[in-house]
Amino acid sequence: DLLTIRADRDRYYYGMDIMFERHPDIVKRLCVDAPALLPVLLDGLIWRSRVTEGGRRRVNYYIQHLVVDSEGRFAPTVEWVTDNEDPKIVCHPVVS
Repeated sequence: DLLTIRADRDRYYYGMDIMFERHPDIVKRLCVDAPALLPVLLDGLIWRSRVTEGGRRRVNYYIQHLVVDSEGRFAPTVEWVTDNEDPKIVCHPVVS
C-alpha cells in the first residue's frame, strides 16, 4: 500500500522515496526473509496509464533507488537479486 499513488487537489503522494530512505536494503531483506513479496514490491514500482493511444499504453518504471544509492553510487540491488538466483525476479520488467 506504500507504493500506491494518491492525489489530492494540491499534489500527488507516493511513498517510494520515503520507503527506500528508511529501508535502503529492503530488496535484500525481501530476498532473504520473504522472497514471495519481492514481485509485489517490484510491481509497485511500475505505473501503467489507464488510457491507451493507438494500442499503446504509457508506462513509468521507478528504478532510481534500484540503480543508485543515496550517495550517488551504484546500488547493490542487482547483486542481491543475482545472489537470490530466482529467474522470475531477474526477468521482472523492473529488473530486466
